[in-house]
Amino acid sequence: MPKANIKKNPLGKLIRVLGWITGVLVALAVGFGMKESVLTVPLVEPIVPLAGWIVIILTIVDVILVIIDAFK
Repeated sequence: MPKANIKKNPLGKLIRVLGWITGVLVALAVGFGMKESVLTVPLVEPIVPLAGWIVIILTIVDVILVIIDAFK
């Protein structure tokens, strides 16, 4: 039985894009929650806002890089 190639399948592409968008939204939610001190990590609470900013910035950089890559 031949294997289905999910990367060439239109439904597979849609699922990958939706999964990526969901990941971006979750990363931004976590990042902003950490930045606002709504989400904390015990024992390292003083650096959680900084880590939140790092998550936010890296997520935005990832979105920009994916958009650039899509136009190549």
